[in-house]
Amino acid sequence: MVNKIWQLVKTRYKLIVFSFIFLLAGFFIGKKFIFAPREAKYGTAQVIKKDLSSTVAASGEIKSDEEATLKFQTSGQLVWVGVKQWDKVEKWQSLACLDKEKLEKELKQELLDYMNERWDFEETTQETYRDQALTELIRIAKEKAQFDLERVVLDVEIANIALKYACLISPIEGIVTEITTPHPGSNVYLVSDKIVISNPEKVIFSANVDEVDIGKIKKGMPAKIVLDAYPEEEINSLVEEIEFTSTITSGGGTAFAVKFNLPPNTVDEKFKLGMNGDVEILSEERKDVLVVPFEAIQEEEGLGEFVWLVKADKTEKQPVKTGISNDLETQILEGVSAGDQVVISGFKTLGRNQP
Repeated sequence: MVNKIWQLVKTRYKLIVFSFIFLLAGFFIGKKFIFAPREAKYGTAQVIKKDLSSTVAASGEIKSDEEATLKFQTSGQLVWVGVKQWDKVEKWQSLACLDKEKLEKELKQELLDYMNERWDFEETTQETYRDQALTELIRIAKEKAQFDLERVVLDVEIANIALKYACLISPIEGIVTEITTPHPGSNVYLVSDKIVISNPEKVIFSANVDEVDIGKIKKGMPAKIVLDAYPEEEINSLVEEIEFTSTITSGGGTAFAVKFNLPPNTVDEKFKLGMNGDVEILSEERKDVLVVPFEAIQEEEGLGEFVWLVKADKTEKQPVKTGISNDLETQILEGVSAGDQVVISGFKTLGRNQP
């Protein structure tokens, strides 16, 4: 009996000692890893001196700088089409003609209307001279007759122009890039039907630059163009022209077309109309300036722009004045010196529990 009691006491004693040791170890572990102050974790970068450039990027396509869109002066039936799409044409070459017989009859009809109105006008004028009183009613009738006569004169002139330009003639040398009605016998309409001639020897790259960036661009600025068709080739170019009027982009934004020159097209016509690509315009450049990663620049109301400056394992806010910037780096004009360390990540930990 005594031995059983002693065995029970020894077992419980061991259990109590083991539990005490476990709790003591847990206390020290928790004190070290759970309740200990957290060290601030942030990334830093050094303020350095280097050359910095700012660029404006845009997308665009190759177009012809010499292009003519030709339309007939009236609707009618095509009796002859002398070209098809992608044909080369010479300057002053005939391209297509309407049925002149119908146009001639329309002109004769307008001439008959003119003669009729002319007769009415002369008759009204003679009646006016016979009536010396020249009442208000007669004056109005005379003015109406004059207006009617002028209207039919214009109709005759328009019909004559339509007959004169019944055939479309190319004013430039180039390629037929668009022809909406290529088959004789079809009816053509003033609004939609046309023939477009583009000169492949005078190609340019045209890109739409967003309105927030257009103020940074000036004529003559250097640019680099990379076409989707030749991704490994950079084409050095210059800003040739900035359109005065804006255009609406597919996303609903406002942009301005900017034109860039291209090298002369060779015999194999390397630069084809409609080729897409990207352009990067060098808008500003600074030599040997203080630079920090753009992530380092913070902004706070009342303080303005600042960086977190690292000093002896401590960080403090340092107001700065910035210059030009690009997608990676920002120029610092005032506030820091070369060799200083600034914070570029982990900003949420700053200002608390710093070592």
